[in-house]
Amino acid sequence: MLKLYHAPQSRSTRIVQLIHEMGVADQVEVHRVVIPRRDGTGARDTANPHPEGKVPLLVHADAVIRESNAIMLYLTDHFSGNPLGRDVGAPGRGAYLSWLAWYGNVFEPLIVMQFCELSHPGLDNTFRDMDTANTRLAEALSTHDYLVDDQISAADILISSTYAWAPQLAPDVPIIRDWIARCLNRPATKAIAESEMAAA
Repeated sequence: MLKLYHAPQSRSTRIVQLIHEMGVADQVEVHRVVIPRRDGTGARDTANPHPEGKVPLLVHADAVIRESNAIMLYLTDHFSGNPLGRDVGAPGRGAYLSWLAWYGNVFEPLIVMQFCELSHPGLDNTFRDMDTANTRLAEALSTHDYLVDDQISAADILISSTYAWAPQLAPDVPIIRDWIARCLNRPATKAIAESEMAAA
């Protein structure tokens, strides 16, 4: 059985949301752990095998997978045929892989820099800038309801999850705001977010 190490209201929340969206909650054991928080609360949990004490972490037999985009790809490939993924050879597979990688390679660094109010030509040259990132999103959404096509994918859940914890960073671009709302207002996504907030 697959085992996900998860801390509520963290980056691993989007993995739990994906698992529920995929309808495979009965096939993935979610193990809650404690993590150090930015506000100084929490601590490293000895029950968490992540080498840095972070989440998410997925364990499946001898496979240990960390980083949200890698875990999402692993899950959607493992449960092949699920509409949240795009199987090898399927239409949209290339776009799906590209958006998953774009999140970690470009989007999250840009969001963190924006959140921390960091700016430097070297960073802009390496990661682009938020205007460029928003242009990429808007271009994709101008032809489809979601990033890959007209069916939501794990890539949408991954990228839109940023705006669940930092709604103030959402761009004032109607087509992007509409997409964020479509993603965050899905029943499984809302249910997990609300249950974690209530538990907190």
